[in-house]
Formats: sequence, structure tokens, C-alpha cells
Amino acid sequence: MENRLKELREGRGWSQGELARRIGVSRQTINAVETDKYDPSLPLALRLAKLFAVGVPDIFIDRWEPDIEQD
Repeated sequence: MENRLKELREGRGWSQGELARRIGVSRQTINAVETDKYDPSLPLALRLAKLFAVGVPDIFIDRWEPDIEQD
């Protein structure tokens, strides 16, 4: 899974620490999410989406597609 968190954060001119403070997590959590070392919980993903006024899929890009078989 990829994410655009760093791009969105930098677009606002915020440091990792500032973003962390705004949503109530540690700077280390923001760093781990941005570097794809940690997949955020659903509540954290929703907070980020609200803060940036975008949908969760606009931040977190999942290129997985289901294998749909036709009967």
C-alpha cells in the first residue's frame, strides 16, 4: 500500500511534529506511516482524511484488485 501523507503534509507546510500534534499521535507514528513501515488504524486514517478534507483512498492507495470469477 502506498500513501500520499508526506505530500499532503508538506503541502500545508507542516512538520511531522505539527501533523502529529494536530491528530494526537507521536511524530514517530507519522514518520512510520509516511515511510510505509506502519499501516494506520482505521480511526487514524479517518482523522487524517478529515484533517486534509479528502477521502481515505485519496491518502492511502491500495492497488490490490479482487479476483472476480465469472460463473
